[in-house]
Amino acid sequence: MIVRSEPGSLLFITQPDHAVLALELVDRFDGLAAHARRDDIRLAVREHDNGWRELDEELVFDAATGTAFDFITAPDALKQSVWPLGIDRLAGESPYAAALVAAHALFVYAAHRDEEGWRAFFANQEARRDDLLGRARVPREVLDADYRFLALADMMSLSFCHGWTEPRERFGHAARCEDTTLVVTPAVVPSSPFPIGVPARRIADRRYESAGDLRAALDAAAPESLAGHACGRAAA
Repeated sequence: MIVRSEPGSLLFITQPDHAVLALELVDRFDGLAAHARRDDIRLAVREHDNGWRELDEELVFDAATGTAFDFITAPDALKQSVWPLGIDRLAGESPYAAALVAAHALFVYAAHRDEEGWRAFFANQEARRDDLLGRARVPREVLDADYRFLALADMMSLSFCHGWTEPRERFGHAARCEDTTLVVTPAVVPSSPFPIGVPARRIADRRYESAGDLRAALDAAAPESLAGHACGRAAA
């Protein structure tokens, strides 16, 4: 779950909805339309967070704060649990898309690689990635090049969902929000602003008594759209 704090309210955006926005963004990327593995890349982008689906529905309640953990603050064991599930869901349809998602898990948690509680996770994800690549008959260097599509689309979508005004950087590109416009530098998407949006639910920023209390508030909240634009900008 993505939880965006705004004055007096919390905006909840599910991980799968964030991934759909990432797909909308990657579809605008230079070079994807004619890419030989376009369908697999699009599938990986759309489904890269599907392992969070059940946790987003149940909500992972933080009794200490009276609200939900988000994907950043969730306990490590939960973070580690979602990736094998998501990869398994993709592996039958597209081993290559599943390998891209395994590569994503390794990338986003790279800072934990040498921590005792993460070593088994990294070993398992690397083994799974390599097995899936073997099934797909795609060399590792090809995956490394294609992974940038997923990494950048994820960063861009997260930046918009959170409203981050400080640049987030990956692979030589930065994304930041200027009011309701997502700006990417150097450009990988068109320079002319195009509309984007993601479904969300807004609840009061208060302490909730239980996961059930929080779930009831979310269920009662009217769906809304976090809407804005995205554009590319040349490097300074």
